[in-house]
Amino acid sequence: MTTVRSLLSQTQLPKTEARMLLAHLFEVHLQLPKSALLSRDDMELSHPLVTEWASLESRRMQGEPIAYLIGTRSFHAIDLRVGPGVLIPRPETELLVEIGLSELQQRHCLGFAGTVGTLPRVLDLGTGSGAIALALAHAYPKARYIATDASPEALAIAKQNAVLLGLTDRISFALGDWYSALKLSDGSNTLFDLILSNPPYIVAGDPHLQQGDLRFEPASALTDHASGLSCLETIIKGAPAHLKPGGLIAVEHGFDQSDAVQAMLLSAGFEAITPHRDLAGHWRAASARKPR
Repeated sequence: MTTVRSLLSQTQLPKTEARMLLAHLFEVHLQLPKSALLSRDDMELSHPLVTEWASLESRRMQGEPIAYLIGTRSFHAIDLRVGPGVLIPRPETELLVEIGLSELQQRHCLGFAGTVGTLPRVLDLGTGSGAIALALAHAYPKARYIATDASPEALAIAKQNAVLLGLTDRISFALGDWYSALKLSDGSNTLFDLILSNPPYIVAGDPHLQQGDLRFEPASALTDHASGLSCLETIIKGAPAHLKPGGLIAVEHGFDQSDAVQAMLLSAGFEAITPHRDLAGHWRAASARKPR
């Protein structure tokens, strides 16, 4: 007889990972919550469940990300569907959501948010699974959001997440490369109060690209196949033409790119340039304001 207890005692996976996979199977096959792993750890498991467990265990042993195996990832109080076509949202990217949320709340307190016609406009460039825009839309409904991506596959997943989260009334999506996506949507003439982006910033040839979860994620979402700064430069240079006076831009970058990104922001004419640390203490993002 195969039980939760026997599976956990025999697997070579770390117990935390094994429990995550089993909890997923309990939900899919038995419609039972994660707590059932403890309360029913001696329950006999069905053959289909055990067979699927063996497949997931093998794929994880080969390094496939757990987020892809179970199809979801939690991010800033929302659950997102993810798959091989999108970057897996990281905890450090929640920093951009916090920066954006702080800006929107501040604008509200200062009286900039009003009727539907004057709601703040937010642009998320390179949205992937929709993580940044959807987390903000969930936390701050009194704004309108446009999320872009050059990958049709990623945009399809982002749209699906918007439907599942019930946020389609406050967000729209545009397919295309950075700001050029706006030309193909109704946002071509829109000036935004806030621009956010977590672009590819890993240097081409970085050994980390061949390690861990990164091996399975789309390379185009991780690296610019160059210095790691080319996408950041495109976003920063194009931002003044798409921001309202006094509008804010915030971008995520590599742990060693803070000085270079701040220099780009200064060169583009921004003021109030501010670096931000992630929870690990690394300089992970930079924000700046367009002069009024």
